[in-house]
Amino acid sequence: MLGSLLTGLARGRRVPRSGFTALTSKRGPKGFYKGKGAQPTGHHTRKGGYRILKERIPDYVVPDLTGFKLLPYVAYGVKPVNN
Repeated sequence: MLGSLLTGLARGRRVPRSGFTALTSKRGPKGFYKGKGAQPTGHHTRKGGYRILKERIPDYVVPDLTGFKLLPYVAYGVKPVNN
């Protein structure tokens, strides 16, 4: 009887029944870094520093909007206008 109890415990479920946990850098493989989906702007140096590369910095081209009549934001509570 004791032997069957021990074999039953040995075959037991070893994963949590509540579901999968979020994959983080603590739970992933060695060297895993999840990040936020953004591209790096540079690289790490041998001495622990960080070098920013100018060709990796995003360059946003925004047109000149002086004299533009439309507003950039429409409030949520605005009622539609019927012409």
